[in-house]
Amino acid sequence: MKKPFQCIVMGAAGRDFHIYLSFLRSHSEFRVKAFTATQIPFIDKRRFPQSLAGPGYEADIPIYDESELPGLIKRLGIDFVFFAYSDIAHTDLMHKASLVQAAGASFVMLGPDHTQLVSSKPVVSVTATRTGAGKSPLTQWLARLLTDQGKKVAVIRHPMPYGNLEMQRVQRFATTADLVAQECTIEEREEYEPYVEMGIPIYAGVDYQAILDESSREADIVLWDGGNNDFSFIRPDLDIVVVDPLRAGHELAYFPGEVNFRRADVLVISKAGSAKPEALEGIRERARVLNPGAPICTADLEIEVDKPELLKGQKVLVIEDGPTVTHGGMSFGAGTVAAQRYGAIPVEPAPYAAGTIRDTFKAFPHMKRILPAMGYSEAQRDSLAETINACCAAEDVHCIVDASPARLDRMLKLDVAMARVVYRFRQIDGPPLEDLVKRLL
Repeated sequence: MKKPFQCIVMGAAGRDFHIYLSFLRSHSEFRVKAFTATQIPFIDKRRFPQSLAGPGYEADIPIYDESELPGLIKRLGIDFVFFAYSDIAHTDLMHKASLVQAAGASFVMLGPDHTQLVSSKPVVSVTATRTGAGKSPLTQWLARLLTDQGKKVAVIRHPMPYGNLEMQRVQRFATTADLVAQECTIEEREEYEPYVEMGIPIYAGVDYQAILDESSREADIVLWDGGNNDFSFIRPDLDIVVVDPLRAGHELAYFPGEVNFRRADVLVISKAGSAKPEALEGIRERARVLNPGAPICTADLEIEVDKPELLKGQKVLVIEDGPTVTHGGMSFGAGTVAAQRYGAIPVEPAPYAAGTIRDTFKAFPHMKRILPAMGYSEAQRDSLAETINACCAAEDVHCIVDASPARLDRMLKLDVAMARVVYRFRQIDGPPLEDLVKRLL
C-alpha cells in the first residue's frame, strides 16, 4: 500500500477541526500528524481526541503553537500543510505559505466545495469581510423576525471550542444554565448569550455534521452565524455578506473575506450611518467589478444604553468586544460611540493592565482608550477584573461602559457601576432582506 501523505493543519480552534472532519478524515491518502494553533490564547498544548479522529488513529493528535511549524515540518516529514483559519491579511497569508514551502512542504487551502456540508433544510448564511463588521446583529435580527413569524429557527455558530474538545463535540445553548454548565468563556458568551436571552437555541462545537443533523431536527430553517470573516461550513441557499465601511478596502485585502465578497448573493454595507460617502461608494464600485450580480443593501447598527444618565459628562472606562478590537484591528467600537454620544470622557486602561491583559495591549498597541473584553480562561478573567478595578480606582471612573454582549456584570466582581450598550441591526435601503428570506422559504 502506498504510504499516506504526512500532513499538518494550521488552525485556530475552528476551521482546522472542521476540514479534518469534513475532508481529511475520509481521505486515507492523507494522515494528519499535528495541528498548530494561533490567534486565540491558551488553545495550544491540547490534543485532538482519538475518539473524534476516527479509524486509523491509535492516539490523540497533538496541537502545537504555530511558531513551531518549521521545525515540525522537518521533524515529522510533512508533505502538506493545510491552512485553516480566517481574518488574515493577504500579505501575511503568503508569508506563511512561503515559510511552509521554504521548509519543503506544500501549502494547501481547501475551498467551499470540499468543506461545506449539505443541509436538508433551507440555509441562510451571514458572513463578513472582516471581524466585527456586524454579522451577529444581522443574524439575530433574522432569527427574531423568523421566530415571530412562527418559523422554527436553528442558529449554528462558527466554532469556538476552547475547552475539552470531546465534551464540546456538539453543544446546544438554550438557557443561561447551559452557558454556566459548559464553562463558556467571555468570548463564547458574547456570541451565544444574545440568542439565549431571545429564547432561541444556538448550536456550536466541533463536529459540524453532527451539529447540523441535530439542529435540523427542530428547525424549519438554519441560520449560519459566521465567525471572523470565514465562509460558512454549511452550503447556503442564501449567502449574505456584511461589509464594514469603516474599514473600506479590507474586503479585497483579507482572506477569506475577499472570497465572501466575490461569492455573496447579497452584500450588506453595515455601519452606514458612521461611514464617509466615499467609503460607501468605493465598496459599491468594487462590488460592481467583482460581484456585479449581487444586490447591495445598506444598514446601520442602532446603539442603545440602558443607563445613559451614568455617562453624561463623566469619566468612563469603555469595554469593547474583544475580537473586534484585537485581531479585527478596530480602535473603537459601540462603547466608544455611546460614550461620545453622551459626552463621556473615556480613560486609558493600558497603564493598569494586569497579567495576560498586559500582554494583549503589547500585542495590539493601536488600542488606546478602550479595554478589550478578554476572558479565554479563568485566570484571564481574573486579570480582566483586576485591570478594571485598578483603572477605575486610579482614574476616579464614574461608570463602566460595557459594549461586550457577554454580560460582564454576571461574570466579574467589579467595584464600579456599569452601563450596558446593545446594538441592533436596521436596514436602510436596498432589497428588503425579509423578502429575500421569505422567497427562499
